[in-house]
Amino acid sequence: MQAVIATGGKQYLVKEGDIIRVEKLDQEKGKKVEFDQILMIDKDGEHIIGRPLVEKAKVVGKVLTQDKAKKIIVFKYKSKKRYRKKTGHRQPFTEILIEKIKI
Repeated sequence: MQAVIATGGKQYLVKEGDIIRVEKLDQEKGKKVEFDQILMIDKDGEHIIGRPLVEKAKVVGKVLTQDKAKKIIVFKYKSKKRYRKKTGHRQPFTEILIEKIKI
């Protein structure tokens, strides 16, 4: 069984046992998370498509870690103007183990 969930402005195709990285959620490590914005469910070849969401469907997961991604370098430069600016950014994320897909 697979489901398409929406969280953090993005969509994820998940199945039971998957580990996904989503935008940072305000949950502690080890706590349960429920996603109720389910866009589609694939159950044994039968597709249940939401208009816009599948009613009474939930995906339950468990928070594994709260961390930051690798640092990316942001470098701004203007030629012939002696302008250079180097900064970095680390995007926070939440790693989740998908435990159950409920219909």
